[in-house]
Amino acid sequence: MNPLLNKITGSQAGYAALALRIPIAIIFIAHGSQKLFGLFGGYGLTGTGQFMESIGLAPGFLMALFAGSAEFFGGLLILIGLLTRPAAMVLAITMLVAIFTVHISNGLFLANNGYEFGLALFAASLSLAFSGAGRFAIDNLIHNSTAHK
Repeated sequence: MNPLLNKITGSQAGYAALALRIPIAIIFIAHGSQKLFGLFGGYGLTGTGQFMESIGLAPGFLMALFAGSAEFFGGLLILIGLLTRPAAMVLAITMLVAIFTVHISNGLFLANNGYEFGLALFAASLSLAFSGAGRFAIDNLIHNSTAHK
């Protein structure tokens, strides 16, 4: 297990990943809070589930739970730098689903509910999946403790 854990938690990204982690984590936590808890003007699980059902993502409640959990908990993990690579990969996949099920038909621009914001979050998530957490992350503590055993 140590080689896998070392690969997942290792990172040479320095401060660049930290500069990316913090803002996208805040965005994902906020969006997940909208879906899960109805915070920040969101519709909660029931309303988000009804929307998802209306666009063909069924069962809607379960899809809202998955998307909201990925965003909220994935965002929390990225914020603290814990299991950053897997969390970022889940978020990248979540953004692809959002792009292709909700936004792609509206074109690129956010003003038309397009996919530009989802694409930016996808790119940031994918970058973290490749680079790892960088500095000031719990992943570093795990990596350093397992690398020396």
